[in-house]
Amino acid sequence: MAKTPKSKNTSGPKRAVQTRASELPSREQLLAALAEQDDIKGKRDLAKVFGIRGDMRRPFKAMLAELEGEGVITRTRKALRRTAALPHVTVLDIPSDADPDNLHAFPAQWNPEEGEMPRVRVLVDAHSRVAPAPGDRILARIDAGDGPVPDYSAKPMKVLDKPRRAQIGIVRMDNEGARLIPVDRKQKEMRIPLGDLGNAADGDLVEVEVKLSGRLMIPRARVTNVIGNPASEGAVSLIAIHSLEIPYKFPNSVIREAEEAKEATLKGREDWRDLPLVTIDPPDAKDHDDAVHAAKDEDAANPGGYVVTVAIADVAAYVRPGTALDREAYLRGNSVYFPDRVVPMLPERISNDLCSLKQGEARAALAVRMVLGADGRKRSHTFHRILMRSAAKLSYQQAQAAIDGNPDDQTGPLLEPILRPLWAAYAAMAKARDHRGPLDLDLPERKIVLDDKGMVADIRIPERLDAHRLIEEMMILANVAAAETLEQKRSDLLYRVHDEPSSEKLQALRDFLGSLDISVKKTDAVRASDFNGILHQARKAGSIEQVSEMVLRSQAQAEYAAENYGHFGLNLDRYAHFTSPIRRYADLIVHRALIQALGLGDDGLSEQEATKLPGIAQHISATERRAMMAERETSDRLLAQFLATKIGARFDGRISGVTRSGLFIRLIETGADGFVPASTLGQDYYRYVEERQAMIGERSGETFALGDRVEVRLLEAAPVAGALRFELLTEGRRGNPPSGRRASKGPSRSFGPKGRRKR
Repeated sequence: MAKTPKSKNTSGPKRAVQTRASELPSREQLLAALAEQDDIKGKRDLAKVFGIRGDMRRPFKAMLAELEGEGVITRTRKALRRTAALPHVTVLDIPSDADPDNLHAFPAQWNPEEGEMPRVRVLVDAHSRVAPAPGDRILARIDAGDGPVPDYSAKPMKVLDKPRRAQIGIVRMDNEGARLIPVDRKQKEMRIPLGDLGNAADGDLVEVEVKLSGRLMIPRARVTNVIGNPASEGAVSLIAIHSLEIPYKFPNSVIREAEEAKEATLKGREDWRDLPLVTIDPPDAKDHDDAVHAAKDEDAANPGGYVVTVAIADVAAYVRPGTALDREAYLRGNSVYFPDRVVPMLPERISNDLCSLKQGEARAALAVRMVLGADGRKRSHTFHRILMRSAAKLSYQQAQAAIDGNPDDQTGPLLEPILRPLWAAYAAMAKARDHRGPLDLDLPERKIVLDDKGMVADIRIPERLDAHRLIEEMMILANVAAAETLEQKRSDLLYRVHDEPSSEKLQALRDFLGSLDISVKKTDAVRASDFNGILHQARKAGSIEQVSEMVLRSQAQAEYAAENYGHFGLNLDRYAHFTSPIRRYADLIVHRALIQALGLGDDGLSEQEATKLPGIAQHISATERRAMMAERETSDRLLAQFLATKIGARFDGRISGVTRSGLFIRLIETGADGFVPASTLGQDYYRYVEERQAMIGERSGETFALGDRVEVRLLEAAPVAGALRFELLTEGRRGNPPSGRRASKGPSRSFGPKGRRKR
């Protein structure tokens, strides 16, 4: 056997000793020589090391070609060397289209001269503390295996924040050429040399790369991709979709699977087509995934009780594990709702057709039948896989008008047999809800209405009807029933959890409420009903806006988890999302779990899928946060666009946030948010006092506090960034100056400009 020396050779490659002239070196010996002898530059040097000559040259070249083809060695110009090994701990990127059941990744940074980028298996099991998902960037511990050819596997250590793939912005043409207005309000405008515009035109949303030019290293942008024109396409949401990398185009394989899907039949289902279930949704809803029915319980042992049925579209019948439809639904995690469009989790063939509970058409559903006592508490429940037929498609307003004494031609015949029993059951359920005491934080939500050009036509606060509360309460009870059944069956499931407030947030709330003379328990063992008591005191004291804002900030964020720690806000011990599998992947998982646990079909949750629930929970919680951010950013941009024509106008607002750098103002009429820099507040030295959520003048005691009503003038609107800047016109409340440095939780602010505002 040939033996490769470990010492370096300063006068050229050191020749190995051959025991037989006809013997080729092994793969291990070749790789060891490349790793240990720096003077080996190519095939000829290697041939000298191992004494390759004559008939041995052909199989020797074939061996090298095989190693190069496998990516084990690499050729750069004329040099031949072993491919660089991955560090023991490195950063990896998991492709967004990776199979969730068989994850793989590639190095986040790789020099092409090192050869082909190695593919790394990502090892995740039920005991993994970190469970990444497709599209994630991870820090991982690398194992190259024991063989001569690296067989890389990775154990995830941490999911890292992944930088956005490119900077994006809007092109604006001007007298000097072109400039880029970034969508990120923290970034500054840049010039775009005309030669770097490509095919971009004024108003286009583009991706750019940034390069520094000149001795002053001035940043310049070069257009690398034209995404579209939000103005001409009437889709401001394009900005958020691309900046947050939300998948919005379905691959052909997904569309093909959806189009090939066949309607479910009665096979394996109970026939409930004669039960008059009805859908009650917003008037502009395109899909209808839940239907309800209620009737008095005829059981003499339950006087005054009701039987409430909630039927949910059977998405699991069409979206099977491991299919292209399933992988895309998982990748998206949820639907995203914008004022100008919806980015659905599933193609229209599924969401708007096969899984939409259309009036008069047979549809597959998963139903829960719940028996309630006269006090509204659930006594028992059962789940059923059914074929149903919706008796009516109603809007919230239609159903409410009928109950209020104004039925129309459709709701008139439904009033006595269907609607009144629903409202009677809801009246009982409302008693149970009030006894349970969920967090009653009723903050109005504004709806942006667009015209046919995608511009803001109106901003409304939709009326909150009992019809909304009825559907909401029935869905909550169905979700509780799903969680209870899966726990009883000892099945894996995804919980919807909401942790109790942290000690730090509770203390901050106590400090703030103390400044308003509102009493609160001095304990961390709080319940949702305790917050309701605080809100009741605030209403009586006339400070409900300030207190509602602070109570909201004290709450943890709801999320999905494979382990249960309850839902604080709803004051429920166990809770799972079951009622909207068309738009939430979590609900689809719960449906599969119920099908498996109750033996309702062969398309339930598999053991392999169950082991991945921690990672699925982590992933869909992240996609939910991404959707919320995208919806909020798009609303901000639309409102800034709407107000851009009103520069100089005065508005009534309320202080919605106080920070060291200034005040956030929310306009009363539109709900638009803007900023007043601290340096413009007035001719005093202002301190940020955290426990009072206020900026207070050091000499005058002038106070601007959370929830204060103010008048502002609009100075600047940046529609692309969704940013507004205001001038404060209202004097602050008179109070006592902050007492020493301890009162200030942040740095003092500079004096404002002279003549800062008209009083």
